[in-house]
Amino acid sequence: MASRMKRAYRYRFYPTDAQAAELSRTFGCVRRVYNLALAARTEAWTLRQERVNYNATSAMLTAWKKTEELAYLGDVSSVPLQQALRHLQGAFAAFWDKRAKYPRFKSRKNSRKSAEYTSSAFRWRDGALTLAKMSEPLDIRWSRPLPEGAEPSTVTVSQDAAGRWFVSILVDDPAVRPLVATDTTVGVDAGLSHLVTLSTGEKIANPRHERKDRARLAKAQRKLSRKAKGNGANRAKARRKVARIHARIKDRRRDHLHKLTTRLVRENQTIVIEDLTVRNLLKNGRLARAISAAAWGEFRSMLEYKAAWYGRDVVAIDRWFPSSKQCSTCGALQGRMPLNVRTWTCDSCATTHDRDVNAARNLRAAGLAVSACGAGVRPQRESSRTGRSAMKQEPLRREP
Repeated sequence: MASRMKRAYRYRFYPTDAQAAELSRTFGCVRRVYNLALAARTEAWTLRQERVNYNATSAMLTAWKKTEELAYLGDVSSVPLQQALRHLQGAFAAFWDKRAKYPRFKSRKNSRKSAEYTSSAFRWRDGALTLAKMSEPLDIRWSRPLPEGAEPSTVTVSQDAAGRWFVSILVDDPAVRPLVATDTTVGVDAGLSHLVTLSTGEKIANPRHERKDRARLAKAQRKLSRKAKGNGANRAKARRKVARIHARIKDRRRDHLHKLTTRLVRENQTIVIEDLTVRNLLKNGRLARAISAAAWGEFRSMLEYKAAWYGRDVVAIDRWFPSSKQCSTCGALQGRMPLNVRTWTCDSCATTHDRDVNAARNLRAAGLAVSACGAGVRPQRESSRTGRSAMKQEPLRREP
C-alpha cells in the first residue's frame, strides 16, 4: 500500500459579494489578532524577559472578544483567529532556534491576505466546499481533480494584490510515491544568461519573463506614481493594474520552474547544486533585478520538496567551492578568471572548457564524493574573524 503524504492543491475561486465581504472581515480580524498577540509577546519579553506561549495568547483572545473595542472579533469564525496565533507561535519558535528573524507586524497594505480553516470550520460534501459563517459553497474552478476519495484537512483562503481569490486545499495524496531508483547524477550550475547549465552539457535558457513585460510594467508604474496618494479609487485601480502585471510575470516564471524541476527530479536520482545565498546576492544593486527574475531560491525550494516526495536526493555544495576555475578533467586550479572569459583552456592538460559546463561537471563530481562518504557539505556563514560575507565566490555577469 502506498504511503500517504500531505499535499496542497491550489485553485482559483470567485466569491459572491457576501462571501467576499465575510472573507475581507476575516482577513482583517486575523491581521488584528496576530498584531495584538505579537505586541503582547514583545512587551512581555522586553519588560519582564517572559516568554508568552500559544495558550496564553489564546486566553488573551477570549478576553479581547469581551471588550467593547474588539467585540467585532466574535463576528467571524474563531478558527482562523486561533490559527493566526499558532502561526505566530511557529514564527517565535523559528526565531528562538535562530532560523528566522524576529516576527514582524502585519501591514494592512503589504501583508498577504489569508485565513486558514481547519476541518471544524468548513464543510466538504460531494465536492463542494462551504466555509464557516457562509451559507453557499465557494465557486471553485477545478483546474485539476483532487485525489480520489481525498478529504481536506486544512483549507487556506487568500487574496493576492491583483484582487484574485485562491483556495489551497491540503489533503493526503496517495499518488505521491517514490520513483524507481536510478544511478544518474546531474550537476546544476545556476546563471543569468542561461537559467541553469547541466553537467551533461545542456543549457536551459532563461525565459526572462520580467523583461518581456518590462515596458508594460514601467508604464503602469508611471501612471500609479501620478495618482494622488491616499485611499482614492483611481489610485487603487492603478495599483491593481501594476499588481496584475506582476502576477502575470510570477505565474509564468513559476510554471517554467515547475516544469524544469519536475523534469530534473524525474530523470535523476541525485541533483547537485551550489549553495547560493540569494539574500546576500540581492545586495548587489546592478544585479538584484536579474537575480530576482531568475528566482534561484524558488528553484531550489521546488527541487528539495519534489525530491522528498519522489525519493530523490539534493546535495548542496559549499558556495566557496571553485567550480568554474577548476579543470573538470585533471583537477588543476586556474588563476584569476574574469567574467568575460566564457571558454578557457587548462594549462595542465590542454582541455578546452565551456565555463558553465565545466562548473556543472565539477559540482557533479563534488556531489558524488559527498554521497559516497554519506555526509553533506555545510554552507559557510559569515566569519567574524575575516569579515568575509557569505556570498557566491565568483561575481555574476551583469544582465545585458
